[in-house]
Amino acid sequence: MARYAVELVFGDDEATRLAVRPAHREYLATLVERGVLVLSGPWVDDTGALLVFEVDGEGDLEKIFADDPYTPAGVVAETRVHEWKTVMGTWLPRD
Repeated sequence: MARYAVELVFGDDEATRLAVRPAHREYLATLVERGVLVLSGPWVDDTGALLVFEVDGEGDLEKIFADDPYTPAGVVAETRVHEWKTVMGTWLPRD
């Protein structure tokens, strides 16, 4: 398993993003239930969000984002993906 920190940068269409957000959050809840989404949440200034995933690889992330309601709505201007090597803390990778 690999851990990825993913930053979403929201686009300018706030009305569409807010309309799609309930479906997006329901989708994220299914990822939590499956054990692939470790944590997520928007920045306080609502310009984007941080999501942390534990998946087999970036191919899994591509599928996850393809299925996210935010994707067809076009409300994310940029997605920054970083494989993350955590070394300390309570959210260390599962073995």
